[in-house]
Amino acid sequence: MKPPPFEYHDPDTLDEALALLAEFGEDAKVLAGGQSLVPLLNFRLASPERIIDINRIGELSYLHARDGRLRVGALTRHSMLEGSALVARDWPLLSEAVRWVAHPQVRNRGTVGGTVAHADPSAEIPVALVALDARFRARSLRGERTIEWPDLFQGPMTTCLEPDELLVEVEVPPVPAGSGHAFTEYSRRHGDYGLGGAAVRLTLDGDGRCSDAAISLLGAAPTPLRADAAERLLVGAAIDERAAAQAAEAATEGTTPSGDLHGSSAYRRSLITVLVRRAIVTAASRAQENIDG
Repeated sequence: MKPPPFEYHDPDTLDEALALLAEFGEDAKVLAGGQSLVPLLNFRLASPERIIDINRIGELSYLHARDGRLRVGALTRHSMLEGSALVARDWPLLSEAVRWVAHPQVRNRGTVGGTVAHADPSAEIPVALVALDARFRARSLRGERTIEWPDLFQGPMTTCLEPDELLVEVEVPPVPAGSGHAFTEYSRRHGDYGLGGAAVRLTLDGDGRCSDAAISLLGAAPTPLRADAAERLLVGAAIDERAAAQAAEAATEGTTPSGDLHGSSAYRRSLITVLVRRAIVTAASRAQENIDG
């Protein structure tokens, strides 16, 4: 398999990349880790006239905390996120989610910005970021804007990014004290795309009741999906198996996951329900451990 012919550009700076996007826009594709784009090219599912390779732009590769918020450059590799002691300590949901991303070889090349911009509804990092209420910073020659997650993800492989815009940073707010997390996923083989999954963050108060909940579903909809009804059920409740089961049913009610030869829509919905229940129980247990010290 060979990609279709294209003109190759490898800018050294962000300004150069933005200038190329401003000039070529819809006729160009951005190459970061290449773990999604290259297969699309080889299968002739994408045929851009130009490829803009941003791997030489070192200013887009960073991971640090500022003002209590995690800031991740778009070119930061999954392996850097996976190996970060800062992320493991303060944003453990991300650390857990990234370990489900394919295989180590893929994580060594794949980028955080690339998986977000690709917007695959079965991708782990976007689902975790939605549960963490992340925001996204985009740049173009016209200026810069910050995008909330409900506005960014618009459909399968579709975001609100304009043809001349480049995603440059992911910003994650601090996790409240007394929180616990869990990321669950099921795939037929290790490293395969997940048939379903869930990212959960729960915060407990001093009485052990849920004061805040975030539940994001993988593979349940064309985009990462926040289970608002399930979150409302949990807030104010003591989290036990019964509460978790009720919330899990509410999380997937009305969802119609895409079915294929690996599992029907009904099977995937049932699977995600089980995974949500497990994630809620685990997150609540971890939150209580954090409170107890």
